[in-house]
Amino acid sequence: MSLKAKLGIAPIAWSNDDLSQLGGDTPLTTCLYESQLAGFQGVETGGKFPKTTPELKPLLREFQLELVSGWYSGTLLDNSVETEIARVLPQLQLFKDCGAACLVYGETAGTIQNQQHIPLANRRRLSDEQVGEYGQKLSEFAAFCGEFGVPLAFHHHMGTAIENELDIDRLMAATSQDVGLLFDAGHLYFSGCDPLSVLKKHGRRINHVHTKDVRLDVLDALDWQKDSFLDAVLKGVYTVPGDGGINFDPIIQELAAIGYQGWFVVEAEQDPAKAPPLQYARIGYRTLRKALSEAGYLLVQGEF
Repeated sequence: MSLKAKLGIAPIAWSNDDLSQLGGDTPLTTCLYESQLAGFQGVETGGKFPKTTPELKPLLREFQLELVSGWYSGTLLDNSVETEIARVLPQLQLFKDCGAACLVYGETAGTIQNQQHIPLANRRRLSDEQVGEYGQKLSEFAAFCGEFGVPLAFHHHMGTAIENELDIDRLMAATSQDVGLLFDAGHLYFSGCDPLSVLKKHGRRINHVHTKDVRLDVLDALDWQKDSFLDAVLKGVYTVPGDGGINFDPIIQELAAIGYQGWFVVEAEQDPAKAPPLQYARIGYRTLRKALSEAGYLLVQGEF
C-alpha cells in the first residue's frame, strides 16, 4: 500500500513577515492564486492571513486550497504553561476549525531570527538543566494542543535556542511523545547538521515536513560573527528544492522508510524580486512531486 502525501507551500516566498522589503506590498490573494496555479493543495498561514474562521475559510475555498498549518511564536522558555495556553487558544481554534494538520511551534523567547543587528553566533543557548525544565513545560503544552485536536510540531530554527542537532537530541530526550518534531532539511543544513542523521535518530517523532533548500556558495561565504539570520536570507541562502545544494531524494526515501505520511511543505524565504515566487514554486513542486513518486508516495486529496 502506498504512503500518502500532500504538497503545500508557505506564503513567505511572496511576502516575508520579518523583512517588509521582501514582498511587503504583495496582496495575499496573489500568494493564494499562484500557490494553487503551481499545483499545491494547501498553504500555511502568514502575517497577512485572516485570524478568524469566518474570514479564512471562504478565502481558502475560493482558491481551492486547504489549510496545512502555520507558525506560532511560542515563549514557553520564559513563560508559564498556563499563560502560553491562553495565548495560543485563538490560533488553535482557528486551526481546528479550518482542519490544519498541526501547529508549527517555534520558540521565540530570546530569538535572534528577526533581529538583523545580532549575528548568528550570538543566539541563545541552553544548559542541560534549562533544557530539562523547558522539556517539561513543552510536553505539558503539547499534550494540551493534542487534546484540543491540533498536534504540536516543534520547529528547530536558525537563530533560536533549539537550532542544531545537539539541541534537537537534548529536546527530544527531555520531552514526551506529545511533542512532535517538524523536520526542516534547510535549517538543519544551515546549522551544520546532516539532515539524514536527524531523520534516522528522531524519525518516529516527525509529524510535519518543511522542504527548504540551501545555496551552498552563499552559506559558505557567511561570517557567523557578523552576519545575522536575516542578512543570510537577504543574501539568498535559502531557495526551493531543486535550486540549491541539498539532494532531497535520499531524504524523502528515508521519510518513506520510517513511514512518514503527511504534508511536504515548500517554505523558502527569499527576495521575490530576484526569485519570482510562481516560477520558484513550480520548481519546488516539480522536484518534490518527482522525489515523492520515486519514493513510493501517492499524492492524495482530502483526508490522509
